[in-house]
Amino acid sequence: MIDQSTILILLAVAIGFIFLVVLLTFVPVMLWISALAAGVKISIFTLIGMRLRRVIPNRIINPLIKAHKAGIDVTINQLESHYLAGGNVDRVVNALIAAHRANIELTFERCAAIDLAGRDVLEAVQMSVNPKVIETPFIAGVAMDGIEIKAKSRITVRANIDRLVGGAGEETIIARVGEGIVSTIGSQAEHKKVLENPDMISQTVLKKGLDAGTAFEILSIDIADIDIGKNIGAVLQTDQAEADKNIAQAKAEERRAMAVAQEQEMRARVQEMRAKVVEAEAEVPLAMAEALRSGNIGVMDYMNIKNIMADTDMRDSIGKINEESEEEDK
Repeated sequence: MIDQSTILILLAVAIGFIFLVVLLTFVPVMLWISALAAGVKISIFTLIGMRLRRVIPNRIINPLIKAHKAGIDVTINQLESHYLAGGNVDRVVNALIAAHRANIELTFERCAAIDLAGRDVLEAVQMSVNPKVIETPFIAGVAMDGIEIKAKSRITVRANIDRLVGGAGEETIIARVGEGIVSTIGSQAEHKKVLENPDMISQTVLKKGLDAGTAFEILSIDIADIDIGKNIGAVLQTDQAEADKNIAQAKAEERRAMAVAQEQEMRARVQEMRAKVVEAEAEVPLAMAEALRSGNIGVMDYMNIKNIMADTDMRDSIGKINEESEEEDK
């Protein structure tokens, strides 16, 4: 049987092993040893303090070792404060190293501000060394002769580190270049001049200083492709002619409707007058009878009136016969 002293020894060994595991888990001893081996002097209590502040030690110590080996002067407090602010410590250190290798003046404070602003500071430093080419889509402009010109350009830009915080992005560059292309094409009297010298577009646009207020510096604007589009002038003239035709048709229809209305009004008036004539003719025999009875006219007067009416009817009949014979001859 195992005696009591042996049990106590085994228990002490187990407790010591558990304590050692917990200590090595909580205190990054291996990371501390790596830092000392790299020449970075750091206290073990500083690493414990990082754990208490809920800071992952390797997110701070590894970039610190990298910066120390590259000759970058940064402190552990700067890296830890940037980490607590939500920044990417490793990316900031890589950007500082890249800027140092390229002889670009970049401080830790500015680099951290660029990173916290949401921009990729490492990509910005790399773009300062190796400019980036932005290709625009086809941008259409219309010359004064009405011909549409479509142009595609390539914009070579370099990051301006001093304007990365608060500067406009690539979308602004593309929009400004597109506006410059449209205005340059529109200022030409003939589209042939644009086709003969497309470099005129890039030179004119480049002189306008389109990179003001942006995070980039425009190095060059090159016309990659140029093509002829629609004859906008002819299309506009056709549309105007169609519109004029529709307006003329509408006015003619309006005049026709007014003429029809006037004709109908005249017919109504004629019918009204005929009705009055018929009504008056109906009263003539009564008036003549009354005149005969009262002695205002005699029998001979009445016979003369009848002869006149008969003569008028005969003349009307002869006139109608002549009109019918003339129509037959035609």
